[in-house]
Amino acid sequence: MADRGASALSLPDDWPDHPDPILALNRMGSFDWDLDTGAMQMDAQAHEIFDVRPDEYDDRPETLGKRVPPGEARRLDTAVSQALKDGSENYGAYFRVRCRDGSLRWTHTQGYIRRDETGRPRRIIGIVRDATQELSDSEARREQTVREDARRRQTNVVQLTTAALAHARTVRDVIDALKDTHGLTHLGATSLVMGLVEAGRIRLIAEGPEGSFVPGTEITRIDEPYPMSEAVRTLSPRFIESPEEFAEHYPQLWQGILGLNITSAAYLPLIVQARPIGGMGLLYSDRRGFSAEERNILVALGSSIAQSLQRAMFYEQEMDLAQGLQQAMLPRTIPSVPGADVAVRYRAAAIGGPVGRDIGGDWYDLIPLPGGRVGAVIGDVQGHDTHAAAVMGQLRIVLRAYAAEGHPPATVMARASVFLHELDTDRSATCLYAEADLSTGVLQMVRAGHIEPLVRRTDGSCRRVHVPGGLPLGLSAEFGQLDYPVGTMELDPGDTLLLCTDGLVEQPGADLDDGMEALSTLIAGGPGDVRELADRLIDVAEERGGDDDVALLLLRRRALDSSRPGGRLQQHVAPGDPEALSQARRMIRTAVGAWGAGDRVDEVELVADEMITNALMHTEGAAVVTLRALTGSERLLRVEVEDSSSALPRRREAGESGVSGRGLLLVEMLADVWGVEARGGGKCVWCEFVVKEPGPV
Repeated sequence: MADRGASALSLPDDWPDHPDPILALNRMGSFDWDLDTGAMQMDAQAHEIFDVRPDEYDDRPETLGKRVPPGEARRLDTAVSQALKDGSENYGAYFRVRCRDGSLRWTHTQGYIRRDETGRPRRIIGIVRDATQELSDSEARREQTVREDARRRQTNVVQLTTAALAHARTVRDVIDALKDTHGLTHLGATSLVMGLVEAGRIRLIAEGPEGSFVPGTEITRIDEPYPMSEAVRTLSPRFIESPEEFAEHYPQLWQGILGLNITSAAYLPLIVQARPIGGMGLLYSDRRGFSAEERNILVALGSSIAQSLQRAMFYEQEMDLAQGLQQAMLPRTIPSVPGADVAVRYRAAAIGGPVGRDIGGDWYDLIPLPGGRVGAVIGDVQGHDTHAAAVMGQLRIVLRAYAAEGHPPATVMARASVFLHELDTDRSATCLYAEADLSTGVLQMVRAGHIEPLVRRTDGSCRRVHVPGGLPLGLSAEFGQLDYPVGTMELDPGDTLLLCTDGLVEQPGADLDDGMEALSTLIAGGPGDVRELADRLIDVAEERGGDDDVALLLLRRRALDSSRPGGRLQQHVAPGDPEALSQARRMIRTAVGAWGAGDRVDEVELVADEMITNALMHTEGAAVVTLRALTGSERLLRVEVEDSSSALPRRREAGESGVSGRGLLLVEMLADVWGVEARGGGKCVWCEFVVKEPGPV
């Protein structure tokens, strides 16, 4: 052996000061392998183990090649090389040595790798010993390898199954994880059956392969003579090791599965906190009997499955409760609205596959208002849990109450924001509230952080409607920004308004504008009927999946009754065009007479003329005059004049000449009611006249 002090590299801490006598007593040889020079020195006992004389060995490992068969040498080299590469401090390996008489004997080596300060391996010091007694022959070694491989495969299946069950949220997820290609079938099982304990009975939830269902076993009593019932009743696994044992103990069940070629089975109770919640059966068709190790693995796996199954059952109970709460918070029915066709839909978010549903805070509502008006609401409370659903229900009720009290849209939204801010919650909510006068088609909309609405025109085109927005509900109150701007537009007869939550728009990898464009295209090519269109949009959301819920409200203004002589007339009057002004006057006089209001034709014409003239004199651009016949509790004529200026009209004193300054005074004296509305970047001055005489409108 080489001088131990000749190298600066340290020896193992437990290496004895004088190893040779100790090693000899234990029939162990030692070696010292210098990896830089390649020289490997061995002591006399090592020579004896390799069956070489001192004069036959030249300190080169290659010389031992005649004693170590090629296959064994490759396996030994692999073990050493791997240890050198991965930074190990030692290695161990079994290999066979061919003796002089040609016989093979098992040998074991243990090497300690010494590295320098850079981590480079420089030296291996180790021992070799005769392992014949430990491994009597190669067959024993192979059997041990086979057992280790089988144990490794079974352990791997347990690990894979446990990992898959960690992601299971529903009972269906648990069953799918077990039936998956990485599930229990890797243990060699032909099929899986599973049942849940319910009120003293066992209900099957997994029935094995197609054609394996035995009539009368879907729901069984725990005291019936079935192996799963026995496992649940005794809280102990039931291993059936042969077809004969199966037929003898469970003849009724055996007759039902006779054609499946079952040779053995393992039925496991699923126990949680000392209480059985179900049972599971594994059926095999290519084996008989179970070793003690296999039984232990299956019992351990059954315990893991029971825990996952109980979590899934608790989750489904919570989801049932939450979804029931959410459905209770949404409107149970949508009121019919005269002059409009309405469709609403709600789709819960998908979880754990197409069957599972998650809870969310999306909602819709339709609120009948005085004067033939209607309020349409769409909103989304932050979060996907029971708390989100509870906040949603309270917010829906509050919005409905504020709107029904007659507050304007901006006030409704501001008060709802204050309510949410004062509520005991950290959630915010986006919302869009649209108030529609279906007799005129005028829409007033307020948006609190929500996506903008869409409108499909009668020609099939669909566009996004720009509505000025404020902060989400709750946040606007927190930051003192409660002045919500109001957007106004007109919904013509046959037009459809669409309000939705972002679950219908947002798609993975696409921004909001792309989603809105795709939705506009889908609506433009969709059915004309609002109910069919709503179904189509929800079907698309179902196909796409996604982890967000969807609320949808469609409102289509019905076309005017064709039996009426008219309902709405409009005329554009350009500045400096006296002919257009004359045409507008004639249109008004003719229409008012045709609508049965001849007694007020002069008043209507005079007021309209003043309003048009005021728009042309004090603004730039054209004026648009609209005349409407309104029906309801009383018959009205409504005159509207729109212009592009946002400056509001104001009453002024008449000049000395008495020519100007009387416009608004005349409007106020002659009309029954008048007002001003914002319209995009401009405004609309309007007035209404009560028509007392009966007549067709």
